[in-house]
Amino acid sequence: MERIVSSEPKTPESAHPAGWWHALPEAGGKPARIQCDLCPRDCKLHEGQRGACFVRQNLGGQMVLTTYGRSSGFCIDPVEKKPLNHFYPGSSILSFGTAGCNLACKFCQNWDISKSRDMDRLMDAASPEGIAAAAAAYGAQSVAFTYNDPVVFAEYAIDTASACRQRHVKTVAVTAGYIHAEPAKAFFAVMDAANVDLKGFSDDFYVKLCGGHRQPVLDTLAYIHHETACWLEITTLLIPGQNDSGREIKALSEWVARELGPDVPLHFTAFHPDWKMGDLPPTPPSTLSLSRQIAMDAGLHYVYTGNVHDTEGGTTFCPGCKAALIERDWYAIRHYDLPADGRCPHCGTQIAGHFGKFGKPFGAQRIPVRLAGR
Repeated sequence: MERIVSSEPKTPESAHPAGWWHALPEAGGKPARIQCDLCPRDCKLHEGQRGACFVRQNLGGQMVLTTYGRSSGFCIDPVEKKPLNHFYPGSSILSFGTAGCNLACKFCQNWDISKSRDMDRLMDAASPEGIAAAAAAYGAQSVAFTYNDPVVFAEYAIDTASACRQRHVKTVAVTAGYIHAEPAKAFFAVMDAANVDLKGFSDDFYVKLCGGHRQPVLDTLAYIHHETACWLEITTLLIPGQNDSGREIKALSEWVARELGPDVPLHFTAFHPDWKMGDLPPTPPSTLSLSRQIAMDAGLHYVYTGNVHDTEGGTTFCPGCKAALIERDWYAIRHYDLPADGRCPHCGTQIAGHFGKFGKPFGAQRIPVRLAGR
């Protein structure tokens, strides 16, 4: 499918050589266009044109990333906000994004960033080394590539992840997983954890509401879990009347249990009206609770509800003895009863995930920070 968003012949100051593309020959053997091989959109671009993500551009017959080294902002968040409940719970994480996205979700809750074509929104400049240094200076255990999909700024994310590893700072990708197999290998090889948005469990939902297809996301999920060391959690935003039927939740949960196993955490989060779907009501808490029960009945050990106050739906229970090990209310940890080795102190069951010595939790606070000029 050919996707072209815009022409902009002027070279952005932040243009950076990009990978995963090839030239398309014209009659006579001369390349008239280039094709982006980063994601399943396979955008074919003439000189000056940008892909559907708006941030990858054909300049001089070469693919460039136009947002390298520039961010829409930085914040220190709780890791639970990503959401990640099994990746060093209670720790803080330096979060940032750029602009653009390779999907077109009508319900996007970060649309002002992901759908932005205004590069002036990218106010904060930071090198990969500057971001790693800032995370260490602020005491953040991890850096999250979030707000917009890091797949579209893969080169920047990969370089930043490499810089973070030099400082023993971990990295997290919050992504829709819409990426081809080859770039996925390079991308997830340097990520310590990922939360992948599984938007729904029908291709029709992906086509009509996201402008993509389901299968590439399922392939990415299976690849991360089975072929990498990257810790995986999954989030599905439940939209009333669109992807929240009991049948679809059951099919989704059974697929996760069968193809990924029972220990991959699954988060069902509440929709609030936004972007092009402002006429729908918010997700009722009862829908989240019912979906959680369906997923647990399908055999999943760790199922959570999000964007609501629901202590039971936010709590990590031992799958062995059912003890409440980590009690949460939204992003706040109210009780923590899990040793650094991740074994239940009551029955010895190993809890899936990455844990460590637990001190005072970061809490539900959000701290904006500036890294301009670093």
